[in-house]
Amino acid sequence: MEEALKIQSLFIYPIKSCRGISVTQATVTQTGFQWDRYWLVVNYKGRAYTQRVEPKLALVESELPKEAFFEDWEPTKDSFLVVRAPGMSPLKIPLTKPSSIAEGVSMWEWSGSAFDEGEEAAKWFSDYLGKQSRLVRFNKETETRPSPPEFAAGYSTTFADMFPFLFASQASLDQLNTLLPEPVPINRFRPNFLVDNCDPFGEDLWDEIKINELVFQGVRLCSRCKVPLVNQETGVPGAAEPTETLMKFRSDNVLMPDKKARGKVYFGKEMVWNWNIGNSEGKGSKTIKVGDTISVLRKMPSIAEAAV
Repeated sequence: MEEALKIQSLFIYPIKSCRGISVTQATVTQTGFQWDRYWLVVNYKGRAYTQRVEPKLALVESELPKEAFFEDWEPTKDSFLVVRAPGMSPLKIPLTKPSSIAEGVSMWEWSGSAFDEGEEAAKWFSDYLGKQSRLVRFNKETETRPSPPEFAAGYSTTFADMFPFLFASQASLDQLNTLLPEPVPINRFRPNFLVDNCDPFGEDLWDEIKINELVFQGVRLCSRCKVPLVNQETGVPGAAEPTETLMKFRSDNVLMPDKKARGKVYFGKEMVWNWNIGNSEGKGSKTIKVGDTISVLRKMPSIAEAAV
């Protein structure tokens, strides 16, 4: 009998492009996991820094209180995001709402206002990166950052690249690693969900899945930028792998031969939580735990359609 699909690991990345936290449970919200990509490091113009240009961000670690991952938890004046990096003293960011607002924050196509985490955080990141920086927090009360409407109309996210959730499977990573000169860990790909008992790249075809009472819709395959080249343990980008190997069997040219090749490579499946189905807002638990079973409700007929 085929083993059920299970959640092997869950990851939250509190600060965009910084190191993730492996958690045993997480709370699903309409914009992604609670605390996922809530913070963003920006330059003096308010533009986002990511590992594409600042690979040293890979070494910045975040720690949240254990109880922050429980549903409906509210921070107190004694609740902090603690940030650490090599050669730096720990930085403590209060989790209560900041009073200061930063205008003109921008990331990719989006611009708006965000909470400003103050001078101490600004100095810490400026010292660490060696250039003027500030730390801002997404303001869910006043701002919406829509996902591209041609793919996920009506959905939005915080400071994630485009969509609220990224799924990947252990089997996909294992297959890739058999082809690489040196294996890479899953942190190169920064998923929120790592799934066990899946066929290699079986997640490509997921159109609709269910975890507990929560239904997730497949949006598209995740096309990868330069970040998988960055060694997340050292913060140093490599020249070729794993992207060069992925090009051989996971490029648009290979997966979608009938479409115009754009030189993209794919790893992982981008998804949204469809809060209109099953567990609607305000009803039932929105907690997902390591070990939970995944049911595939509907599959795409082909990878070419999944990768649109």
